[in-house]
Amino acid sequence: MRALRTAGIRDELLLQAVRATPRRDFVPAEHAGLAYADVPVPIGHEQVTTQPSLSALMIEALGLGGAEHILEIGTGLGFQTALLARLAADVVSVEMLPDIAARARRNLARQGIRTVDLRVGDGSAGVPDRAPYDAILVSAAFPEVPAPLAAQVRTGGLLVQPIGPGGREDVVCFRRTESGLERLRVLTAARFVRLRGRYGFPS
Repeated sequence: MRALRTAGIRDELLLQAVRATPRRDFVPAEHAGLAYADVPVPIGHEQVTTQPSLSALMIEALGLGGAEHILEIGTGLGFQTALLARLAADVVSVEMLPDIAARARRNLARQGIRTVDLRVGDGSAGVPDRAPYDAILVSAAFPEVPAPLAAQVRTGGLLVQPIGPGGREDVVCFRRTESGLERLRVLTAARFVRLRGRYGFPS
């Protein structure tokens, strides 16, 4: 929790959600010793969890009030998904790797979280059958926001995505306007895995 406050997190509801969500239950058993360190944790397939302070910074930028319909790209093992579910009305989350998605489902179920529609598929294409979304959080990097994601956030809604080549990004918050996405601000520099798919990097 100290790391989150040091990173500038001030949203008390978000801090409560982090306290209520044991990260140890969302990391592989062999890395349990890293669960409460503010670091990424390997989860297999050359993927990692996002470190808690960075997840919190991205979530805080969405300004959630509890009634939002959210799209998350990159479920991982479900820790960030759980935080979003505690702060919004419901979450649609997309994970490209079936075995990781299956583990995330189990992790979320153990926490009693039932407001997540977890899909296995191409996150770069979003989930158009559940659009529009009040906010979209993308946990993988691409040099621009994929067109389907930009189209699926409602007018006035927010989208947060690491913008860059993968491994060297600016995490950027955008607002959807009538004419498209407006870049609001850079939240931080960070390193993310690449967003792969039809509208991202080749798989």
